[in-house]
Amino acid sequence: MRALVTGGNRGIGYAIAEGLCARGVDVVIGARDVQAGQEAAHELGCASVHLDLEAPDTFAPAVDASGDIDILVNNAGILIEDSMITHPDGLRRSMQVMFHAPFELILLCLPHMTRAGAGRVVNLSSEWGAYSEGMEGPGGYGVAKAALNALSYALPRDMPRGVSINAMCPGWVHTRMGGQAAPRTPKEGADTAIWLALDAPADLTGKFFRDRTEKAW
Repeated sequence: MRALVTGGNRGIGYAIAEGLCARGVDVVIGARDVQAGQEAAHELGCASVHLDLEAPDTFAPAVDASGDIDILVNNAGILIEDSMITHPDGLRRSMQVMFHAPFELILLCLPHMTRAGAGRVVNLSSEWGAYSEGMEGPGGYGVAKAALNALSYALPRDMPRGVSINAMCPGWVHTRMGGQAAPRTPKEGADTAIWLALDAPADLTGKFFRDRTEKAW
C-alpha cells in the first residue's frame, strides 16, 4: 500500500507520514523544497518527490514518480491573512494550494484507485472553513478550506466504487503555520488523518471529522 502526503516534509504532514510509515505503508512525501523533502524522507525512511502546489506542471511528474497511489493525503496549505479585497492574489493563491491542486491530484491518482477498486483520499481542512463554525478563517484561508470541504462533501457522488474521500480538522497545532501558542502537537493533529487513511470503515465517505468524531459542515 502506497501513500502520497503533500507537504510531508514538516509539521502535520511529517507527522502523518511518520505515522503511516510506522504502520507499514510505503510513503512518498511531496515537497515544494526539493532538499527539505529529501532530508525529511531520509529521516523517515521513505521516498520524496518534488511537488509544488502552485506549479501545476509538477503534479503529473510527481504522481508518476510516486507509482500507484492507494492513499492520497492533501495536507499542504498556506495561511494568507490579508484582505481579499485589497490583496486579491492571496485568495487566488489560497484557492490554488488548498482547492485546485488537491482536486487535480485526486484526478491523477484515480485511475489506479479505480482499477484497484479501492482507495482513500484525506483532505486536511479546518473548522475555519466550516459554515457550522461561522467560517472564521482569515483572508482567503477560510474560503479555500470551505471549498475543500464542499469538494469532500460533493465528490463522492462521482467517485468510483470503493474509493472514499473525507475531510478532517487537525485542530490548532504547534507548527510553523499554527504558531508557538498552539496547544496541540503535530502527532495529535495527524491522528485523525491516519485513522481515515487506514482504519476508518472503507465505505465512510463525504464526511468531516475532528478527533475521529464527525463534525457538521
